[in-house]
This record gives sequence, structure tokens and C-alpha cells, in this order.
Amino acid sequence: MKIDVRNMKGEIVSEVELPEAIFAAPIYVDLMHQAYIRQMANARLGTHETKVRHDVAGGGRKPFKQKGTGRARQGSTRAAQWKGGGRVHTPHMRDYTQDMPKKMRRAALRSALSVKAGDSQIVVVDELVIAQPKTRVMVEALNKLVGESTALVLVPDREASADVIRATRNIPDAKTLNANYLNIRDLLRFDKVVLPLAAIETISSYLG
Repeated sequence: MKIDVRNMKGEIVSEVELPEAIFAAPIYVDLMHQAYIRQMANARLGTHETKVRHDVAGGGRKPFKQKGTGRARQGSTRAAQWKGGGRVHTPHMRDYTQDMPKKMRRAALRSALSVKAGDSQIVVVDELVIAQPKTRVMVEALNKLVGESTALVLVPDREASADVIRATRNIPDAKTLNANYLNIRDLLRFDKVVLPLAAIETISSYLG
């Protein structure tokens, strides 16, 4: 699959052949959905906790006698129907972690990248370099590359791309991500993917 290579001014400077095994792979919607649900579930802390009737303080005394009052029998003032009583059917600490084989996770990433490539939502740049680590400079560059679309900017090396990362930090519709940390949530969240040539090699090393 051939695609145009642009510079940071948005001008076409050359062409590059994208690996078909990654950018023209079979698209498995169910696999992408499973990977997305797994990532969202694994991000949950699961630290929610509520008190049931045996956790709340008090309630040791029977509120009134069993018979003769005409009221329904009660054994404790900490049952769920009482003010200050315990809760029922409420969340407790748990682990939301889901497992997914590595081959399936990588197949989901290949599917997502293939969807982006098929919809012409991948923008390849020759080199990810800006003159100054300024938000204004990065906004101008992204406007020339992706227009009004949201953008996921993949960087091959965080140290070498420190200026780009710093300049993108305050842009609400853009995010920088190390190419090694490519994930299904960010791929599906943003409209377009800005991909330097060096990042293609990084992605091919573990998805190819």
C-alpha cells in the first residue's frame, strides 16, 4: 500500500510503501471491540466499597418487641429499610482485569490500523520536528497535516521528540504517544494518525 509522505508544512515530498500485513490486514470488528472493552476494564481501580448491614455501627438492640405493637417485626435498626442502615446490592471491591492473548491484541491493533489506512486517516510525515517547543507552532503544523480533525501523533522516541511532546501537551484535540505503546483505545478515539517514517519501523518490529 503506497501512501504520500508529507513534511511538517503539509507538502508532499515522496511516497512510502506501508506493510500490507499491518495496514491492509483483515478487519475483525469483534476483536477490536473485545480489546477495547479489555483496556477500559483494566483501567478501573475497583476500589469502590459500601457498607452492608453488618458493617455499619450500632443496631445491636431490637427496636421494639416482637408482638403486640401492630407493626411489622424488626430485629435491627441497621437493616436496609432503616435510616442509617446498611446498603443492599451495592458495589464492593473487586478486580475488573480481563485477560486477552497477545496474538489477539496485536490482531486487533492491525485491524484498527487497517481501518484507518482504508479510510485515508493515516498521515505519514518524513520527520517530526518543529522549530520551537511552542503550542502555537504545533497547532499550525497539525492544521496543515490534518485540518480540523483530532490527531494521534506517534513518536518513535520520547527523548528525541521531547519538543513535539511538550508542544502538543496543551492541545485538547491531539495527543502524543510512543509508538511502542500503541493501543486500541487511542486508535479508535482520534480521527487521524500522524505517523513519522521512523515510527513505521517501530510498529513493524512488533506487529509485522
